Amino acid sequence: MNKQRAQEIAASPVMADVTYNEAPIYIQNVDESNETARIYPLDEPQNEQDVPLSNLKEH
Repeated sequence: MNKQRAQEIAASPVMADVTYNEAPIYIQNVDESNETARIYPLDEPQNEQDVPLSNLKEH
């Protein structure tokens, strides 16, 4: 996923269908300099992690 689209999704009040390793996730924010996103699985909001933007897929 590209940086700009990830930022749009993170800023949007509308939930987007995005996955990381096939699991549906929520994007909290995007770190432009590292090209990573702070995410968590929808079913595990306490399990936050930083992942490469290239590993995120929008459906």
